[in-house]
Amino acid sequence: MPEATDPTRTQRLHAWAARRHGLPPEAVALRFAAGDASFRRYFRLLLPDGSTRMLMDAPPDREDSSSFVAIAEQWGAAGLPVPALYGVDLDAGFLELDDLDDTPLQDLFAGDEAPATLAWHERAIDLIHDLQNRALVDGLPAYDAALLGRELDLFPDWCLGEWLGIAPPPGWAALREALIDSALEQPVVAVHRDFDAMNLMVQDDALYLIDFQDAVAGPISYDLISLLRGRYCRFSPARFAAWTEAFRVRAIADGRLAEDVDAATFLARVQAMAAQRSLKVLGIFCRLTLRDARQGYLERLPHFLAHLEESLAGLPGHEGFRAWLADTFRPALAARLEASA
Repeated sequence: MPEATDPTRTQRLHAWAARRHGLPPEAVALRFAAGDASFRRYFRLLLPDGSTRMLMDAPPDREDSSSFVAIAEQWGAAGLPVPALYGVDLDAGFLELDDLDDTPLQDLFAGDEAPATLAWHERAIDLIHDLQNRALVDGLPAYDAALLGRELDLFPDWCLGEWLGIAPPPGWAALREALIDSALEQPVVAVHRDFDAMNLMVQDDALYLIDFQDAVAGPISYDLISLLRGRYCRFSPARFAAWTEAFRVRAIADGRLAEDVDAATFLARVQAMAAQRSLKVLGIFCRLTLRDARQGYLERLPHFLAHLEESLAGLPGHEGFRAWLADTFRPALAARLEASA
């Protein structure tokens, strides 16, 4: 039974909240607020005085919330906009947090080229700069070659093998190695690792970070491409390049990036990072569908295929893999999506 409808866990969460606030159970109310791609679920807690908090239900046998708690405390102390922690019970898997309302950033987008959409992306990029300048990398897991490789392998394992039933092309091994090497050439900073609009909440016209429990110490460009080549928008190559160059200039000024990293080199590394993430996402979305029986992910595959094609178009080499995407993978994907509709 999914945790969102598990009466046992819901009742325990309700009782935990009542005890925390010294109230009888009937004096507090819980309302299911959201779920995500993991086993975490969120409930809004309404207290008698009218105030609200957000309760996270993260079954400890399926989710380890210790990293979320540690990062929330560290990033909050560094002045980053994260929800405050009011109560933590890691053994039970219950957390009480700030209620950041119900407006993820994508709800404020009005089309890829709309002024509001572009302005919010500018503000989100500013937040990436703040994150990289303020958050320490000490204690964060390394986004090393092994992790990068495991993520890339999701594409042949789940998207090609499990879902499409086709083999990776001959150029796959070379592309995999090149993308890992490019990522490891970049300066190491604190990386949110899913800096997409859905993980940026808007409250009182301010942005807040959520869902940061998988943060790592990794490439400087990762959060940038998570935002600019995420789920909700596709920007022109010219706009993408302009944002990338502005990011490079500011990172050099802040001392996060060496002055000898020129515009073309940085843009190529950003494109390689974007290709890595798109391949990972194609694999993850297939795994969420096939292994975890989650809905709503397959229809996003063409969007990330377009991101992948745009990223590879900005990289030298890999012509064979790009031709395979156009001639084999894209038709196979379209046919499989039509068959599963």
